[in-house]
Amino acid sequence: MIAIHLPDGSIREVPQGTTPLDIANSISPRLAAAAVVARVTPLAAETTAKSETKDADSTEAAMYAAEDATAPRLVDLATPLKADAKLELLKEGDTDALKVVRHSAAHVMATAVLELFPETKLGHGPATDSGFFYDFYREKPFTPEDLEAIEKRMAEVVARDEKFERIYEPREQALAEFEKDGDFMKSHFVTRFTKPGAEVSFYRNGKFVDFCRGPHVPSTGRVKAVKVTKVAGAYWLGDEKNPQLQRIYGTAFFSKKDMDAYFTQLEEAAKRDHRVLGKQLDLFSIQEIAGAGLIFWHPKGSIIRKVMEDWMRDECLRRGYQLVFTPHVMRRELWKISGHEGFYAGNMYAPMELDDAEYRLKPMNCPGHILIYRNSPKSYRDLPARYAELGNVYRYERSGTMHGLLRVRGFTQDDAHIFCMPSQIEGEVAACIDFAEAVLKTFGFSEYKVELSTWDPKDREHYAGSDENWELAIRSLDNVLTRKGIPYKTIPGEAAFYGPKIDVKLVDVLGRLWQLSTVQFDFNLPARFELEYVGEDGERHQPVMVHRALFGSVERFFGVLIEHYAGAFPLWLAPVQVGLVPISERHAAYAEKVAEELKTAGFRVETDVRNEKMNAKIRDFANQKTPYILVFGDKEEQAGAVSVRTRGKGDQGSVPLAEFIAKAKGLVESQSTDL
Repeated sequence: MIAIHLPDGSIREVPQGTTPLDIANSISPRLAAAAVVARVTPLAAETTAKSETKDADSTEAAMYAAEDATAPRLVDLATPLKADAKLELLKEGDTDALKVVRHSAAHVMATAVLELFPETKLGHGPATDSGFFYDFYREKPFTPEDLEAIEKRMAEVVARDEKFERIYEPREQALAEFEKDGDFMKSHFVTRFTKPGAEVSFYRNGKFVDFCRGPHVPSTGRVKAVKVTKVAGAYWLGDEKNPQLQRIYGTAFFSKKDMDAYFTQLEEAAKRDHRVLGKQLDLFSIQEIAGAGLIFWHPKGSIIRKVMEDWMRDECLRRGYQLVFTPHVMRRELWKISGHEGFYAGNMYAPMELDDAEYRLKPMNCPGHILIYRNSPKSYRDLPARYAELGNVYRYERSGTMHGLLRVRGFTQDDAHIFCMPSQIEGEVAACIDFAEAVLKTFGFSEYKVELSTWDPKDREHYAGSDENWELAIRSLDNVLTRKGIPYKTIPGEAAFYGPKIDVKLVDVLGRLWQLSTVQFDFNLPARFELEYVGEDGERHQPVMVHRALFGSVERFFGVLIEHYAGAFPLWLAPVQVGLVPISERHAAYAEKVAEELKTAGFRVETDVRNEKMNAKIRDFANQKTPYILVFGDKEEQAGAVSVRTRGKGDQGSVPLAEFIAKAKGLVESQSTDL
């Protein structure tokens, strides 16, 4: 007998081999019908390790031996339970359950594709945050009509309600079959992800069989709401030298209602697309002749950038930072010392051979700040030393990965590096998180989520430093988040090569997460550059570093701002804050007077003196999402007033110009998001 611990605290003694579905049925047939997948946390991992039988658990251990045997894992409802464990039955509405539904939907799509186009070879088909995709190799491109046919056949596969069944096959047999059929991608996956002599896992539904780890929903009928969305190109293994695949995307939800809501959100997101609004509002451009991923800031976009950067620099100075500037290119030897040459070279541009040495464009600012720190002796009285820079950096991105302002090759990072004593580290990290919260609040974001990215001790080649230093660094960041009462999710294996990090992901008006702010603990670079300070004891000590970026990059943050506000920026950020519309040419002199008073008060003003009808001028300012449009004619001029039209609210009537200026100044000074 084995002990199964349930979420309500009860423990069930059941025979070895009992499935999660058996347990669900013993609790309630309704629960069994609602369950999608199970989460199992082994309590006696040694039972599996000692087992000599080739059951599901031992096969899994052979295939994925690198995994933590005590970690929670999702399993099919039909998986036999072999040892004491915690068991959770996940139902519709659970995020992990939705990922399983989407993975199963990818298999349904692959089933449909092979039934319609049997010459196709399969790649892989994972779930994603918004749906799923499957990679296919087929010489003839899929057409829109093909996609419609695939979606129709998927509905038939769902209606057939075919059971997902996990089966096993000797590795060598699987490889031989794949190689015989020319399934080069499946051969690659089996070779890479399984060990010689192991049995490998497949899933079968109907006649379709696919190499897969799972888990899956009980049957294809549980894929209730599914839609094919698009097809795109993708190189095999991401290498342009390899065959080009066709990646078909789709999405799946628990219900049609959920899917309809998703597509409604997509429509709203399309209206907010920063690339479209950037062109419409004349904020920025990407010029083909100059190259992909390189941003040209137009005058209106540059005004917003100036406001953003001025705020950041002023706030840095207020919080005890010193402003610095470092070169765009530096000798290659510097990047060898920092470790970027070994750990980060794939993200850097190729070296440039100059007359005295090889140089590289900088992908980040930290080595430059280290050189400034190292340029003069430091004592404990000088620490913490906080250096901040809005510096241009350059990172290599493949041509197919760039996306407007959100993923570029050249960007401005609001970078800072704090050199401090170990005793100061937690206080400095806490201050950085406070600063990050201030950034989000100031620019109109009220919600965010936090992740603590840690290392993977089993992947030592991708990380620098000792185990002890990594444990200290992770513990320090955890202490700060715990002390501040900030809930967070741990993401193993996502740390920087030099240390763990706290990522702050803002939530925009559509509920989308954006990775922007990051705070990183670094004990590696101070050691690599032999940084020192003289302690209170008169001895030399090594400082530690905090890396932090709060906008993340000015470009990316600006792109998120555009989409969050749909281009309708708050008054303090708007490139043109007030548009002036004189009703006729005889009001031009009054327009000049109004404009001068507004500019003296610090407003960004634009006057439309074209020989156009008043309504056309108002419409043009409205299309540019100008916060305030002031209209005036004889009556307003005689009264020293203006007729105010407020974005989103319409005509607000006539008010004295001085009264309007006082109200608007208050909104700017408070950095209000309201008008």
